[in-house]
Amino acid sequence: MPSIFTKIIDREIPANIIAENDSFIAFLDISPLTLGHCLVVPKIEVDYIYDLDDSVLTELNLFAKKVAKGLALAVPCERIGLTVMGLEVPHAHIHLIPMHSMDDMNFARTKLALSKVEMSDLAEKIKVHIKL
Repeated sequence: MPSIFTKIIDREIPANIIAENDSFIAFLDISPLTLGHCLVVPKIEVDYIYDLDDSVLTELNLFAKKVAKGLALAVPCERIGLTVMGLEVPHAHIHLIPMHSMDDMNFARTKLALSKVEMSDLAEKIKVHIKL
């Protein structure tokens, strides 16, 4: 059964996509820790990030770097934090989280609740800053 991320990649369910190429996609997290929290996902469906081929893992990180640089220009923050959890969806992915403090990376805290319009507007704001 395809993961929810594969369904996003295949456009079976909607997402606020901020960057995409032939191999990877980045979109806003629907339950963000901070404004701009996004996910960077390989288009091949592999559960565990360290089961990716070395070349795919390298390219995933280079793609994430471009997304992070654009994200930092669009969303004021001290840094873009990166984390790999990998337990909630069985499809390798990286979380990029604009942060002002260490607590911004705490997944136990209350998530933001943004409207569809706010999410769409934010995605458009971020997209213009990402140079692939």
